[in-house]
Amino acid sequence: MKAAVLREVNKPLEIEDVQHGDPGPREVLVRTVAAGVCHSDLHFQNGAYPYALPVVLGHESAGVVEAVGDMVHYVKPGDRVITCLSAFCGHCEHCLTGHMSLCQAPELQRAPGEPPRLAKNGEAINQFLNLSSFAEYMLVHEHAIAKIREDMPLDRAALIGCGVTTGVGAVIHTAKVEPGSMVAVIGCGGVGLAAVNGAAIAGAVRVIAIDQVPSKLELARTFGATDLVNAAEVDPVQAVRELTGGGVHHAFEAIGLKVTAQQAFKMVGRGGTATIIGMIPVGTMVEIHGPELLAEKKLQGSNMGSNRFRVDMPRFVDFYLQGKLHLDEMISGRIGLADVNDAFAQLQTGEVARNVILFE
Repeated sequence: MKAAVLREVNKPLEIEDVQHGDPGPREVLVRTVAAGVCHSDLHFQNGAYPYALPVVLGHESAGVVEAVGDMVHYVKPGDRVITCLSAFCGHCEHCLTGHMSLCQAPELQRAPGEPPRLAKNGEAINQFLNLSSFAEYMLVHEHAIAKIREDMPLDRAALIGCGVTTGVGAVIHTAKVEPGSMVAVIGCGGVGLAAVNGAAIAGAVRVIAIDQVPSKLELARTFGATDLVNAAEVDPVQAVRELTGGGVHHAFEAIGLKVTAQQAFKMVGRGGTATIIGMIPVGTMVEIHGPELLAEKKLQGSNMGSNRFRVDMPRFVDFYLQGKLHLDEMISGRIGLADVNDAFAQLQTGEVARNVILFE
């Protein structure tokens, strides 16, 4: 099968012929139909987050079950699925207390000494975040997929696999935004737009979108933003505090930078919560003004929207088909696998929400 392999940090991905194994116990072979090019992939390509090389990147995807291994009862060949990088074991402390997105059970990967799931002429190729979706097929644990209804377009379903689940989930699960809340979202890429959409679905009375790219700010209106702040022209913290008379109930940072994380904390009013969704580079320290903690302000992180993805993803599909979740507008372009490096370059400029790789 064709796959996009990262062999060296800060180098283009190489389109290579890679072999996948046969499904073992609890494993599912999925034919990839669509894969979003997410900013998180870029973090690993440029070395901000180290990963064992060589590796097939990609983690936001949807496809069709091709074959299943022993002991798989959840899906059958022909089923349509969305993948999720936060695969769960189902019996660790995190899973049993309802925090499945925090599960790190090693049993979801093949054990040392077993044949690798991906290889090229005998050379083991690492699997990325349990998935490796920049490839024509994915061999995954059955706890890395969610079955969805057949009338859902798979190019839009792929976005639910990461960006939508991360952004909407941060709003409704991690922060538990209540109806009538005032919300600010920093960054209007795919995850940020999903957070804007999630805030609107949750019933926020005011949703302030913040970015430096005018076209992305205008796009945020489509997703439910009530106010726009161009951070290239004004101080976003001051602008938000003036718009709200002292700060929002919730601020979401969807970029992954120290400065914007600190801005999110400063934007919330007394008793407010700043939730960091973006992947801040390894080694970066975020600083807050200690006395502000006396106002019961909170700074927290969110991992994949604190999801319960087997429940959440089918519901997000329903939201889309009911017109509540805006996925069509999030797709900036549909490309082939050979164009993946161009998609990475566009991510670096900040001009796009999502390019989606189509495999058929």
